[in-house]
Amino acid sequence: MNLLHRPRRLRTTPLMRELVAETDIAARHLITPHFVVEGRGHVDEISSMPGVTHVSVDKLVDEVAADIDLGLRTHLLFGIPEHKDDHGTAAVAKDGLVPQALQALRDRFGRDVVLVTDVCLCAYTSHGHCGFLEDGVVVNDASADQLARMALAHAKAGADIVSPSDMMDGRVGAIRDLLDDEGFVNTSILAYSAKFASAYYGPFRDACDSAPRGDRKTYQMDSRNGREALLEALLDMEEGADMVMVKPALAYLDIVRRVREQALCPVVCYNVSGEYSMVKAAVKAGFADERAVVMENLLGMRRAGADLIITYHGRDALRGGWIR
Repeated sequence: MNLLHRPRRLRTTPLMRELVAETDIAARHLITPHFVVEGRGHVDEISSMPGVTHVSVDKLVDEVAADIDLGLRTHLLFGIPEHKDDHGTAAVAKDGLVPQALQALRDRFGRDVVLVTDVCLCAYTSHGHCGFLEDGVVVNDASADQLARMALAHAKAGADIVSPSDMMDGRVGAIRDLLDDEGFVNTSILAYSAKFASAYYGPFRDACDSAPRGDRKTYQMDSRNGREALLEALLDMEEGADMVMVKPALAYLDIVRRVREQALCPVVCYNVSGEYSMVKAAVKAGFADERAVVMENLLGMRRAGADLIITYHGRDALRGGWIR
């Protein structure tokens, strides 16, 4: 057999494969989530997310310090307050849980970290929805106004990036206008642009105590729709989003690719709780090699076009030397 083309020539040794690898991943590509709770001294593992914790502000500082030592410098904060009401009033308090965490981290680390905050009402409302509920319906415009006030509270406390995850129409524009009016023109917006109504969020809702009454299908996206996802991303960019996100990741890599092909700004994907917990469960059962599966998943997200990945696997990947 006389073959002119033999692609296997470039796979003959580990160094040869490294030489021609098309996709890479490094610590700088990873964003680490934290679930911040009230009180002091809390580092409590979340039962449905092995290795992930509820952490109080005092312990969060230590947790982030350890992450920085690993090379993880971008951190996403979720607040889980004790007080919840119909309008999520704790979300806009200037002395609220996330502003406290931002101030503590900024005091300790200055500009050596990038601080991102989740902007959503679901963990703050008694009904668990991402906006105001009236007669059983989540209303859009009043919810967007409250989300803008929440983003402003985070910006005032030191957030570099605010990240609306609610899927209300027009909320990116409302946030951008209010931030600019208040002088926070350099606070970036990472929009959850294509956030699908997904079955992969179960462990996260456990972590945030944010399971809704009913479902979120009137505002989160239908998993059957791809063109609509691209429309959402384009609208968010028009409204002033500096980065756009696809969530979840693994079942939506085609959406990541489609958004990447149209967006000139950075594209982010969220390697969500259900994706993480399934890997952990498979590893515990002896069904999977954790390093191999995690790296294949993360590289698949990068190959699809994600510039950045929000993931709970970052610490394991860096501690284990899976990522160099």
